[in-house]
Amino acid sequence: MKIPRVKGFDEAAFEKYLKNTGWLMLARVGSLGIKIFAGIAVSNYLGKDNFGMLNYASAFVTFFAAAAALGLDGFVTRELLREPERKDQLLGSAFLLKLAGGIAIIPLIYLAYQGLNHAKPIETPLTYVMIVSFSGVLQAFNIIDSYFQSRTQGKFIMKVQVAGNILSALLKVALILFQASLTWFVYTLLTDFLFLALGYAFLYHSHNGSLLRWKFERSTAAYLLKKSWPLAFSAILVTIYLNIDQLMIEYYLGSGPLGIYSTVVSLAGSWYFIPVAIVSSVFPAIMNARRDDPERYLRRMQDLYDLMVWISMSLAIVISFSAPLIFRLFYTPEYHSGAGTLSIHIWAGIFAFLGTASGQFLIAEGYVNLSLLRTAAGAVINILLNILWIPRYGISGAALATLIAYAASAFWILFIPRTRQQGIMMLKALFLVSLFRKLKL
Repeated sequence: MKIPRVKGFDEAAFEKYLKNTGWLMLARVGSLGIKIFAGIAVSNYLGKDNFGMLNYASAFVTFFAAAAALGLDGFVTRELLREPERKDQLLGSAFLLKLAGGIAIIPLIYLAYQGLNHAKPIETPLTYVMIVSFSGVLQAFNIIDSYFQSRTQGKFIMKVQVAGNILSALLKVALILFQASLTWFVYTLLTDFLFLALGYAFLYHSHNGSLLRWKFERSTAAYLLKKSWPLAFSAILVTIYLNIDQLMIEYYLGSGPLGIYSTVVSLAGSWYFIPVAIVSSVFPAIMNARRDDPERYLRRMQDLYDLMVWISMSLAIVISFSAPLIFRLFYTPEYHSGAGTLSIHIWAGIFAFLGTASGQFLIAEGYVNLSLLRTAAGAVINILLNILWIPRYGISGAALATLIAYAASAFWILFIPRTRQQGIMMLKALFLVSLFRKLKL
């Protein structure tokens, strides 16, 4: 298959990288399409109020689940690369740590809900939140992902995730056909994690691994906790950054507006796998260029930023103009007011794409603290703007706050001398300066 030529880019490298991500993209798009249509069916079936409560339960638990993961997944991957012969000790210790974290957050979720409910009554019942709280226990099996990532066999994990998405969608459609109550759909939030846990366990065993051989070592567990806590803190910040708007919408406006906003977030965020897939594929080659040819390294980084803007801006333009049509075609009238909000929220994708690309640069250069700092800045800005704008502008205010927070986070590196050059390169990409220069060549 011949990839169409994109003028100005390193054509040979560009074609190689797109072919490398093509199969991943195709599988993800297929499962994503099924997941989106299942989500549309569920939202229309439940109505905005019930759909809002469903998403509130998920968003509420997400903050605690991020803490329960302890930041171990990424760090264990690195340790497995260093000491593959210790996989049973590393995986066993990390699994039990994550399992303990998942159990520990259950009473914390209960106490946090009661505290918030005392300050202002929450429309979503405590029962729903507590059902979803057990997802923190099931996510302990995600540590198996680290093993396959360390062996550069992420395609197997992708297959499990695609299968999980399909099973989840089929289950939700079945519940609609049987006219199930909202409670059953809350349980599907838990079964989504169960499908993945079973899939990961089956995958590990099918590759001559055995969970029964895993071993817990106190010294290994202590080492993992000592080294992974910055990643755990970063994961919590990212969760706040990405999900706080949903909790604040319920707090200020109620479940109905949250139900509408949840459809917007689903449609706008469904494209965020694209930069992750591209960057994961091309970044090893970019880092090789950094080692061998600094000038070529900078050219490739500029190419990557340009590509991120080209894709995300194209999506933003198309979806902005088609948002009213999307809602009229796929959603019941009670959701139609979300079209304007989608037209705002989709533009945050440009900065999400750029942030993904520059985030890999920060990690590769060893600027982990700077990455943490810019995430924290985005989270703080998002919270403050939501406090100001949600009461005044409703869910459109939340979308605008997200847009500005994403932009501020992405370009935070402009204020740091060590990373300012990358920030300027991102600005050139954003305003299409370097892309137009390439097109003139």
